[in-house]
Amino acid sequence: MGDTVKKQLFLKYVEFFWIFLLGSVIGFVYENLLMFARGNWHLRQGLIYGPFIPVYGVGLLIFYLIVKKQNIDKEVKKTTLLKVFLVASFLGGLVEYIFSFLQEEIWGTISWNYVNRPLNINGRTSIPIAMIWGLGFIIFSLYIFPRLQKYTDILTKKSLHIITIIFSILIIFDCTISFAATYRQKERKENIEPSNHIEVMLDKYYPDNYLNAIYNNAVKVNK
Repeated sequence: MGDTVKKQLFLKYVEFFWIFLLGSVIGFVYENLLMFARGNWHLRQGLIYGPFIPVYGVGLLIFYLIVKKQNIDKEVKKTTLLKVFLVASFLGGLVEYIFSFLQEEIWGTISWNYVNRPLNINGRTSIPIAMIWGLGFIIFSLYIFPRLQKYTDILTKKSLHIITIIFSILIIFDCTISFAATYRQKERKENIEPSNHIEVMLDKYYPDNYLNAIYNNAVKVNK
């Protein structure tokens, strides 16, 4: 692989990483505004450290790729806009469904449940919720994406590359420790004793009361 190809791949990584991070932060703000509006003052977050909810990061990244491919703007035909709205609704609902499924299979918990809502799909998502994803896509494609495009030149700056590497390391650590700590919590609930120094460390620094405060909306699923 030549240096030019490596450079292009890295620039793509920088671009996609910041879109993912932006979506994760937007999701954090959106979720907590909803909670505050309902009188729930407990913060919702997807990772132990920082204001990130990765499911929204993945969703926004998918939106971003669709918009780039379809070249959507305010002059696009309504039929095309309807088409991509339906596609975005489907993909948004699919991402939400997959994340819910994986959470239940890996950790034995769920963080959202639409089973009592109309047109739900196994309680993991619903048609109205999927349409909110589609609406979010329309807003993103018409009003946010054009503004992001104005800053594409910054992707080549070395200072951003350094910042990206630093933040990537931090996010990887955050994802890793969040996964390990919550999986170890599942083992504790199953009365599994720690088998190594790492698990002892997880028990000490990430006890149940600490994790329950962070993931206060996670509900154990009885199978």
